[in-house]
Amino acid sequence: MDAHSLYRVLMGGEDRSSDFARHLLACPLALAASEGEDGLDARLGLSANALTSLILAHFPHAAAYLAQFFAPDGDGDQPASIEEPDLRRLLLDNSSLTGPEGIWLAHIVARRCLQSNHLWQDLGLTDRSDLSRLMAIAFGPLALTNSRDMKWKKFFYRELCQQEGVLVCKSPVCAACTDVVICFGAEEGLSLLAKSA
Repeated sequence: MDAHSLYRVLMGGEDRSSDFARHLLACPLALAASEGEDGLDARLGLSANALTSLILAHFPHAAAYLAQFFAPDGDGDQPASIEEPDLRRLLLDNSSLTGPEGIWLAHIVARRCLQSNHLWQDLGLTDRSDLSRLMAIAFGPLALTNSRDMKWKKFFYRELCQQEGVLVCKSPVCAACTDVVICFGAEEGLSLLAKSA
């Protein structure tokens, strides 16, 4: 089943406007299920137990189908890069959700940041506005800090570097920097879910 078809199954006839919270989980789940050789849990940065809990809480009707994509070891939450634990911590420290959804989304966003497309694409979201809304809902303090709407991957890594006292920017003021377009430019492209349809 392609990612777009799986998304439709996960949403159970609902659309993003009627159940946006479910949409935010269904998009990366559907996209990750269509990728690569490693397990679905590893593609989302979740342990098998956490992924099982997410699926049973929000997509029980698809649990049997999704079980085939789990990695045999169930250790999908083991860091895939040296900065991933720091990125997870940044997200968790700024979580505005109570309950496990905030933890699951922190792990998913951190893992999907390691992919090569725009973050909204690597999360399988419809467009960048979905990502901005996700950040406002799930990580409100970070969304407020990114008041100039910097690209999220750039913003996360700038925040991590600043926490470590490392200057990564060419200029102390964004308006005077030659990389403004790189950091704040448009994030155009097709949704990776739409591409799979």
